[in-house]
Amino acid sequence: MKIIENKTFDEERALYGSRGVVVKNCRFDGPADGESAFKESSDVTAENCYFNLRYPFWHDHNLVVRDSEMTKLCRAALWYSERVSVFDTKMHGIKALRECRDIVLEGCDIVSPEFGWSSENIVMRGCRAESEYFFLRAKSLRLTDVVFSGKYSFQYIENAVFEKCTFDTKDAFWHCKNVVVRDSVVNGEYLAWYSEGLTLVNCKITGTQPFCYCKNLKLIGCEMQNADLCFEKSDVEAEITTPVVSIKNPLSGTIRVPAVGEIILDDPHAHGKVAVGASRQCARAEG
Repeated sequence: MKIIENKTFDEERALYGSRGVVVKNCRFDGPADGESAFKESSDVTAENCYFNLRYPFWHDHNLVVRDSEMTKLCRAALWYSERVSVFDTKMHGIKALRECRDIVLEGCDIVSPEFGWSSENIVMRGCRAESEYFFLRAKSLRLTDVVFSGKYSFQYIENAVFEKCTFDTKDAFWHCKNVVVRDSVVNGEYLAWYSEGLTLVNCKITGTQPFCYCKNLKLIGCEMQNADLCFEKSDVEAEITTPVVSIKNPLSGTIRVPAVGEIILDDPHAHGKVAVGASRQCARAEG
């Protein structure tokens, strides 16, 4: 392995096509304002580096980035790359990850609109993230202990598992398929509309009009707060542990709650049932 230490690079494609390189304490910054420092590289490790230029890691393979910083000017840092691990790194440029696969992100601080689009096989642990359209159309995600804030997250994702996460988000999980959320907190309006095969287990859910137009929706042991007009036109099986403000026109299935402020059934096609109280006696309101 070639080791490069304590250097500054600002030229175009400074280390283009590198193979078997360890870069330590280097800066990618300067007046030449060059792009694509490591494009088409493989077997690269970057440690304690500072990235202030665009597109550093495109079409790369077997990449490790550790204890580094990607600034706001380091836009579109990781695109079209495979087998990448990023540890304890600031990822602060827009579109920092896109169309990548086999990615591990651990202990990272992410401030990046449009992060993770069309990526696949992503593992994220112990990260904090701010974004809009976070992981749009991504597949095979596994997020654990992730704190996220932003709008329009996880839309059109498929085959994902989230555990011990906190999400403060709006319009999250729209059109998602085959997703499991466990032991997590989800705050946000209009949650998971048009989802298919979404399961939430032991979660705390807050916000207006959640879970509308869903197919094969399951809630197991979940709390719901400030949740009104829930489950409209949804196929749902739900065990909810807290009172719900209102439930409107569930399409099918059974919703079990200790109490509900209002049950609205004014659509003749809505055949879902609401079981209120410990007896689980099904209660239907007349439309």
